Amino acid sequence: MRVGAHEVEVFEGARARLEAIAYRLLGSANDAEDAVQDTFLRWQSADRELIETPEAWLTKVLTNVCLNRLTSARARREIYVGQWLPEPVFAGDRMLGPSDTVEQRESVSIAMLTLMERLSAKERVVYVLREAFGYSHGEIAEVLDLTESNCQQVYRRAKQHLADDRRRVAVDAAAARKIVEEFLAAALSGKTDSLVRMLTDDATSVGDGGGVVFSVPQPITGALRVARFLRALFTPSEAKWEMIGGRPELFAAVANGVPALVMVVGDRVAGVFSLDVTADGIAAVHAQANPGKLERARRQWAVSEHGEPLTGDW
Repeated sequence: MRVGAHEVEVFEGARARLEAIAYRLLGSANDAEDAVQDTFLRWQSADRELIETPEAWLTKVLTNVCLNRLTSARARREIYVGQWLPEPVFAGDRMLGPSDTVEQRESVSIAMLTLMERLSAKERVVYVLREAFGYSHGEIAEVLDLTESNCQQVYRRAKQHLADDRRRVAVDAAAARKIVEEFLAAALSGKTDSLVRMLTDDATSVGDGGGVVFSVPQPITGALRVARFLRALFTPSEAKWEMIGGRPELFAAVANGVPALVMVVGDRVAGVFSLDVTADGIAAVHAQANPGKLERARRQWAVSEHGEPLTGDW
């Protein structure tokens, strides 16, 4: 069926919410954009006179598209080279969705998106729609063709699988910059102790190079081991600059709601180090260096204000 101006307007009015849902479900901005486009194509071909509530219809279609993509994505991740991390997006990107509550902010953090890989596809849908978008169990049950009681059971299981007692610190741009400045100063100091003091005892470091950029194939755990690794990683050398395509500039930013150290070479974002900050210190460093997962970040970086680099010496 032909889509008129009104139908296009209805869909575009829902696009930001659909993108935010899809990103939380898939952990990939590129995949989320594709899922929303698939949803538009189905909206285009649907008999819209039979659709009473467009928002509910679009959410259900998008969810089914994402469920199919989750199945294929997990198959691809079984043969993924190295560690898999979600695709980072910077503050201001509409794909981050609502951020009014602690639950909404945490649901889009790199740490939580990574944890959600533990969930079944249905558990992930129920958790995202409930925690991040405030859907009732009745509404989610209709989306997934479940009973309301079954939906509640799925939600409880998801919460159990994601149980995390860490008290995370909410940050604005100024606080994020201060944290990143301190982290970078410690990393560049050449002193392991400086980094250890910033980390929790059970801190982890995870890097995703996608088989394109070198990264450690397994997580590094423990404050001392992570500190030693970061000290070595941030020790400047011509070999490192050659590997990433040039001498980088380092910036502070907010990505997925947490402080982030951004490595930029020319006009290209070469790496994003997201810092999972808790009341006890930095609990995790998630380093995304896979070029295929930094394209949206590059586009956003090119049109945003990001201030002066933190250092020109690295």
